[in-house]
Amino acid sequence: MEKVTGIGGIFFKAKDPDKLREWYRKHLGIEAESWGFHFQWADDPQKDGGATVWSVFPDSSNYFDRPFMINYRVANLDELLSQLRAEGADVDPKSGAPSEFGKFGWVTDPEGNRVELWEPPAKLE
Repeated sequence: MEKVTGIGGIFFKAKDPDKLREWYRKHLGIEAESWGFHFQWADDPQKDGGATVWSVFPDSSNYFDRPFMINYRVANLDELLSQLRAEGADVDPKSGAPSEFGKFGWVTDPEGNRVELWEPPAKLE
């Protein structure tokens, strides 16, 4: 059985993303760029290490409907998506396409929260 191996990212919406990123920089030391920030893992089992992304989206973003979305890291996205479909979960049909950042999939939980699943590429650059 495939399962989540960690949190790949935390994404949330803000009325004023620039102002909010500045607040987090000033008060919590998160030096985010416009796309977000990587928290590097020191003990990742991959040779190149791993990261958790923290990112503020504009309130108007259509990437997710709710005020937040969590991205979960997985080892085998295709297998997990197959399991989810077999269990009757609401899997986005756009799930599974490869990109330069790995493979992504989306499922909606029973309360309507969009969940992003991410299988990183073999080696992160």
